[in-house]
Amino acid sequence: MTRSEDAVFLKLDDVKKSYDQKSLVVKGFDIAVEQGEFITLLGPSGSGKTTVLMMLAGFESVTSGTISIRGKSINKTAPYKRNIGMVFQNYALFPHMTVAENLAYPLSVRGMSKADQKARIAEYLKLVELDDFGHRYPGQLSGGQMQRVALARAMIFEPTLILMDEPLGALDKKLREQMQYEITRLHEKLGFTVIYVTHDQAEALSMSDRIAVFNDGVVQQCAPPAELYERPVNAFVAEFIGENNFVEGHVERIEGGRAVVSVKGGGQIVAEAAQGLEASGRCIVSIRPEKLFIHPTSHDHDNEIEATFVARIYVGDFIRYYFRLSDGSEIVVKVLNDLSAPEFGEGDQGRLQWLISDSIAFPHDGEMPDTTG
Repeated sequence: MTRSEDAVFLKLDDVKKSYDQKSLVVKGFDIAVEQGEFITLLGPSGSGKTTVLMMLAGFESVTSGTISIRGKSINKTAPYKRNIGMVFQNYALFPHMTVAENLAYPLSVRGMSKADQKARIAEYLKLVELDDFGHRYPGQLSGGQMQRVALARAMIFEPTLILMDEPLGALDKKLREQMQYEITRLHEKLGFTVIYVTHDQAEALSMSDRIAVFNDGVVQQCAPPAELYERPVNAFVAEFIGENNFVEGHVERIEGGRAVVSVKGGGQIVAEAAQGLEASGRCIVSIRPEKLFIHPTSHDHDNEIEATFVARIYVGDFIRYYFRLSDGSEIVVKVLNDLSAPEFGEGDQGRLQWLISDSIAFPHDGEMPDTTG
């Protein structure tokens, strides 16, 4: 998506960060963010995403490049002058202050009158559905309630931008999903701009307008969730976003943007050709587990490969089938838990089928994608 200069609210232009003046932690980050966008920085530990957030907040200096809001550089602007709200994983609430006093703090340092503070606090407590909790202390709240207070405190002074650093990392799964909904609801209602850091792919996919996937200080791809999932630009993004199978092979030829691939053990498959794929080179073909079908099936298909059944894992709403290909590699199929779910015995042969459009052939450098960071 092309963004006009007039629509740009926040811009990072070739931003780099080095702590020792030798190696770069962030290696030239570019992004243009519109007012009200929800942008997630996603990647493994040590990939550079939190460093970008700290530079935005002003807690870390920029080695080179420019960060600007509404066309004005904030590189040399002190953190307290940036008008940015922050939400942390550990809540960062003042334990000796009540909820109301925690919310009053950013208002009082900005010189708001007591009467206006009281009205604003009541408004934001209602917004996060904690109307009757103003008198309580953080130690008297649950994790989810504390995170709501932290979120209200970040929003209450109406900042130009809100930064969130793994804000839900300390919560259990059910509470985490509830807070994902709460943050999304408040974002849609108030329209504030968010830069959100997480290593949780599902969280990023469910909440973001766009996601920037980091690896080793470099943004691999920045795109809307569906585009990242369905059309990753390289094998790292394909592996890091969601779950994927990789089948190794050799490119026989490329025709009309599609690669004809011979696979180990014999046979050919056809996949969409990723950028940079060369004819007669090695490749890995990615196929999502839910895009695979087990013969017999009524689904259309272009490709078929034989595999040996290994195991069947019941997950509840779906079933995971594990197969082994002739080269010894494993492939996973996800099937809805309904009457069509097939039965296999260990060692049975199966035929796995899929569409060309549901597979992508990436260049293969000899190592499988590493997403551990």
